[in-house]
Amino acid sequence: MNKDQAKGRVKEVKGKVKEVAGKITGNKRLEREGKIQNSVGKVQAGYGDLKEDIKKAS
Repeated sequence: MNKDQAKGRVKEVKGKVKEVAGKITGNKRLEREGKIQNSVGKVQAGYGDLKEDIKKAS
């Protein structure tokens, strides 16, 4: 696992926690922040996965 994969997965988890907390408390801003952070984490993890795949193919 490379740095981008790890950081991306952490951002995904943090985003999901914020999203759920926002839903529970009715805080739409926190919920939106969580969704955005979750998406950013997925992109970063995907980038890390791609780097890993390229490294393995070489």
